[in-house]
This record gives sequence, C-alpha cells and structure tokens, in this order.
Amino acid sequence: MPAILDLFNQKTVLDYVQNRQYPQLLGDTLFPSVKIDQLDFEYLRGGSKTPIIASVSAFDTEAEIGSREASVQAAELGYIKRKMQLKEKDLIALRNPRTPAEQNYLTSLVYNDLDVLVQGVYARVEKMRMEALATGTISIDENNMNFGVTYNVPAEHQVTAATSWDADGADPIKDLQDWFALLDYAPTRILTSSKVQTALIRSKAFADYFKTAGLLPSVGSLNAVLQSFGLPTIVTYDAKYRKQGANGIYTVERYFPEDTLVAFGDDQLGQTVYGPTPEESRLIATPGVQQGTVGNVFTTVYETTQDPIATWEKAAATALPSFPEAENVLQAKVLIPKP
Repeated sequence: MPAILDLFNQKTVLDYVQNRQYPQLLGDTLFPSVKIDQLDFEYLRGGSKTPIIASVSAFDTEAEIGSREASVQAAELGYIKRKMQLKEKDLIALRNPRTPAEQNYLTSLVYNDLDVLVQGVYARVEKMRMEALATGTISIDENNMNFGVTYNVPAEHQVTAATSWDADGADPIKDLQDWFALLDYAPTRILTSSKVQTALIRSKAFADYFKTAGLLPSVGSLNAVLQSFGLPTIVTYDAKYRKQGANGIYTVERYFPEDTLVAFGDDQLGQTVYGPTPEESRLIATPGVQQGTVGNVFTTVYETTQDPIATWEKAAATALPSFPEAENVLQAKVLIPKP
C-alpha cells in the first residue's frame, strides 16, 4: 500500500510538469519567458525610436556628449498560487486500488488536477500581460492585496475614438492615421477583438470602401483596405478564462478588452519574468537538489498534519511582465458604450 507522497513525490511531480506541453497563449509570443533567481528585477524602459541628431563639430574639438534616453525601472515579482484538496475517498482508493487500471485512472486524476492548477497560474500571468499591453498598467486587487504596476505609456499614446467605431459617422481610417502620426514610427501590428473587427466590417465607412473596390465584406477585404492605406492588418485575440468567486460561482472573463485596439512594431515588447517561489527556495536549499530543477511554475503534493489532516495539490509562481516597449505602443478605446 504505497503512501500518497511516495506516489507523487516532489521529483515525480516536477518532472511531470517540466515535460508537459501546455497550450501556448498569445502573451507567450509577445512577452517570451525568462527565469531569474531573485524576486526583484530591473529592466530598461526604451525611449523614443526617433533618432537624436548629432551636432556638426569642428576638427580637433571634443565630441558632443549624449545621454541615454532609456531608463531603468525596478519591480517586484507577484506571487501567484492556487491549491486543490484531494478528497479522502480518492486517497483511500489510491492507497488501495482494486486493479492496475483503477490505479492508473486515479493517478491520472491527480495529474489532471495539477494541469488545471498550472494552467490557472499561466492564466493569471496572461491576464497581467494583456492588461499591461492594453492599458499600460497592472492592477492587483485580490486576496487582501491591493497594488498596481505602471509602465508609463505616454498619455498621448492612450486615445479614445471621437465616434465609436460601431456608430454612424465613425471614420476609423482617419482615426488610425491621426493616431499613428503621434508615434515616432509606423506600427506594423494591430491587436484587437473580434467585436471591433466585426464593427469595422459592418461600418458604413468600410462599406463604401468595399463597394468602391468591388470587395465583399469580409476579414480579408478589411485587411486589404487597411493595407491599401498603408496600415497594418488586424489580428484578433478573444481567449477567455474562468474566475471563481468567494461564493464558488464561476464567471467568464476576457484576457484582452473587447473595446480596445493596440498598435505596435516588430520589436519584442518585453519579457515574462519568472522568479523563485518560497517553496522552490526551500527545495533548492535541500542537499543534492540543483538550481534549474524547477521550471516557471512550482508544483507539489503535500500533507498537512494539523487538524483536520488533509492532502493538497498546489501550483505556484512568482511572475511579472517587463514592458520596455511601453513608450512605443498605441492604446486606443474604439468602442464606446451608448449613454
């Protein structure tokens, strides 16, 4: 009769998660992951992309002394964790399986729990990435924690359409041209929601463009018109997550706001910075355990010996996006609720 912590010892659980391929989220490509060995980190905030012109100097004179426009921003990684309890009836069944098939089935249920927990951590990280990209800030107000991270997107790069893009009289092409003129470079990518994309396809402004060009209203036609004006094509992101309230009821929410459009260039926007969790730090302090044993998310199965005795599965990470390209991003609210 194997003990639960023998079936799911720390190495087995960590190896499982390390070798598991989880679905990739959009933020994984826009903010690639990097792991550091501390909770505090600093990163360079990029300045304007417009070149700073050098002065003409006479021969045999000292060169003009320049200054770095980029600045260092410090931040502390956020601690994300979630756990689930293994029910006593499942523990009894795991200790006394009637057949090998039953043991495999029950074991798979535990690993499925770990998958759910790990993906829950990754979902929280994705929410932070998309919040930073869409608003320039991250707001944390949960589990008795209330703080924010500001990435200093210039105020002139945070705009609102004068006329909602789903209303008569809207001129999205003009809006984009005027907004892009505020930037120091021409954006090459636009990220928004399917709702915004559909509003554009159905708008009178684009209906006129489609008619003139002999195009049927479609995503392809929309992007063709945008390209004809020298504007980037649109990519949509509508992925969602579920959030469990204190009452146990789940609500479905979006990572990326449905009313927003973000434009940016080809450069990497930033990184998803992961660090050590308290659980990982304790594990690494164990003789024989090497740095790098743990991936971005720490997972464990453990028992509490206090009353009531319980067995838990847990996933934890410390993470925060860096966003050095924040000054070179345009964030626009383009769908405005009717009063």
